[in-house]
Order: sequence, then structure tokens, then C-alpha cells
Amino acid sequence: MTELDIYLLLILIIFGFLSGFIDSVAGGGGLITLPVLLSTGMNPSAAVATNKLVGTMGSFTSAFVFLKSGKLDLSSVYKLFPLVFIGAMIGAWTVHLIDPEVLKPLMLIMLGVVAFYTVVKKDWGSIYAEKKLTSRNLLIFIITIFVIGFYDGFLGPGTGSFLIFAFLIIGADFIKAAGNAKFLNFGSNIAALIMFIFLGEVNYAYGFPMAVACIAGSVFGARFAISRGSGYIRAIFIIVTFSLLAKNLYDVFW
Repeated sequence: MTELDIYLLLILIIFGFLSGFIDSVAGGGGLITLPVLLSTGMNPSAAVATNKLVGTMGSFTSAFVFLKSGKLDLSSVYKLFPLVFIGAMIGAWTVHLIDPEVLKPLMLIMLGVVAFYTVVKKDWGSIYAEKKLTSRNLLIFIITIFVIGFYDGFLGPGTGSFLIFAFLIIGADFIKAAGNAKFLNFGSNIAALIMFIFLGEVNYAYGFPMAVACIAGSVFGARFAISRGSGYIRAIFIIVTFSLLAKNLYDVFW
């Protein structure tokens, strides 16, 4: 291994750990890992595919930590798993047919709504108060989860934030919302990863070291979040959402 390779490996490990920590709490890990992978010189489709390998490992690990801590409502959320899985697989396939840039304006609007609503509703997500959904609202929630899954396979940035927001809307606190979101994010990540593996897009040489570091970051981040409580997750969630919004506004207008 050359000296340059060692430096690259260190960069992949450092940013993989950091992305796992942030993503386990509030989503948005791809905001860290995707630019790093693109900076290595690989083509954008390979970078997105490799990022899914990292995201799959990280989301599985943090979901497991939340489950072990009793902060993941697996008995109900597992029913939603097929929705994000199928949605993400369709989304990943659609990348080869349609330019993902077409979804960016909608994503910016959605991130803006999420950020604004979370800041304004100061006590939102501080306690667990699950709402009894009407048939109409349940249908809307199911469609929303499927669409978020599709979006993750198709484009990706902000998926964790959107999933957390969806669970907050139906009455979950930030800790429960983060745990449930990680489980579903694992579903959308692994579905997209399977599709990208089938299409031969994944760079394993870069992906595996970053994924291992992401696993470590996910364990540390999830445990830290659980011990700190909903207030801590809310603060990180707002920071990550505004960071995603700022980055994508920059990409669109500059």
C-alpha cells in the first residue's frame, strides 16, 4: 500500500465514523460520506452506490442498538419495512431512467418544511403520545413511507430526517422516532444496495473500510443519543436538517 493509499484510508475511516455518529441520531450521514467518496474520483453513480453500502451497515447497527435499548417499536414498524424496501428498489432502478436532479426542488421544499416546523414546535417530540390514526390518515402515512423509500433509492439526502419527521407527526418522541427511522432506513438502504450490486456499481475497496468505521460511529452515536434523551436528538436533528438544506441550496444555485 502506498503512502497516498494510507492517507486515503484514514480519510475514509475518519469520515465514516463521523457519518455513522450523526446518522444514528438524526439522519444525514450521506451529507458527509458522499462528498468524500466523490472526492476520490469515482463516477457519481459508483459513489452513490458505494455510499449505500456504508449507509446499510450504519443503519443496521444503530437500529440494533435502539432495539436492544427498547427504543425501537419493532412490533409495529416491521409492517412498514416492505414499503421502504420495494420503494427504494424501484427508486434505485429509476436512477438509470431519469436524472435524479428533477427531485431536488421538491426535496428543498420538504427540508424547509421539516426544519421550520421542528423549530417552531419547541415541545414537539419531547414525550411519546402516539395518535390513533383514522383510515384516511393511515393511508396517507403508508403512502408517505413508500414515497420516502422511493426517494432514498432515487436520490437519498435527507431520508433519515424525513422518516423521523413522519414518526413525529403520528406522536412519537424523538428517541422512538429516531429508532424507528433507523430500522426503515436500513430497509431502504439495503434494497437500493442490492439493486446497485446487481448493476455492478459498488466500489468495495473504498466502501468496506468506510462501512466498518460507520458501524463504530453508529454504535457510539446511538448509545450517546439514548443516554442524552429527546432534547439532544432534537438539537442534532435541527442542525442536520438545516445543514442538508444549506448544502442543497448551494448545489442548486451556485
